[in-house]
This record gives sequence, structure tokens and C-alpha cells, in this order.
Amino acid sequence: MSKITKIKLHLTDDKKFDSSKLKNKTILFFYPKALTSGCSIEVSDFQRKLSTFKKLGFDIVGASKDDVERNIKFAEKFKLKYPLGSDLGEVCDKLGIWVEKSMYGKKYFGINRSTFILDENGKLLHSWSNVKVKGHVDEVIDYIKKNNL
Repeated sequence: MSKITKIKLHLTDDKKFDSSKLKNKTILFFYPKALTSGCSIEVSDFQRKLSTFKKLGFDIVGASKDDVERNIKFAEKFKLKYPLGSDLGEVCDKLGIWVEKSMYGKKYFGINRSTFILDENGKLLHSWSNVKVKGHVDEVIDYIKKNNL
């Protein structure tokens, strides 16, 4: 798999995420909208398994197109111990996860819920798209263990 070049996000902890400057292997997951039901479940599931990911040597970063203030509220509501990122540019476009969707006959653009495993050099090790929230975090952990990442 290839290197994901130049993913830059504004984080809720006043820092910036830069895929070219990672210190550890990283799980980067994109959710459609902060403070919505499915996304709340997803961030909570990653929070619940955070110690497992840490033991496996992984950092966790969640991200969306929401502004930093909304992501701060989201992180505070669920007492997240990992940062959330805001794509204020074209990261989602570059990753191919900003897609046309349809709900109740209305078309709009939104994030295709996706997860990426990056090594400490920013190399893409694996990805999932069209993620279903239920069971996904365990699926990521199982993949890491089975592939000795």
C-alpha cells in the first residue's frame, strides 16, 4: 500500500495532525458528523478500547469536516482521551471519502465513514470504507493482531 501524503488536520488538543510526522502507528478514522448517534457510538467504542490500542502500539485520531469547536464539544461530551481532527481543507477529497449521498431523496455531500491504519512513517497499511459502526473497532483490533502490525 502507498504512503498517504500530507494529511493535515486541526486537532482538538490545540495541535495539528500531520501524517508525515507521526511518532507511532496510528488509527485514523473519519466519521460523518460530530454529536450524531452513529458517530457518538463510534467515538465511544474507540475510547472503550483505547488501552488495547495503546498496548498494541497505536495512537487513535478521529476526524470529520466539523469545525474544531464542534469537535471540542464532541470530545468533551464523551470525555475522549484521544484527539479529534477537523478537515478544514481538502483531506477528505484527497482520500476519496467525500462522496455524494442521498437521504429521503435529497442528495448531498458527506463523509464515507472510513478507517485507515498508518505506520509511523505515514505509510497506509490497511483501510476500510463504508464502515458499519457496530463491531468495527473489534474488527480493527483483530486485523492488527492477525497481521502482527
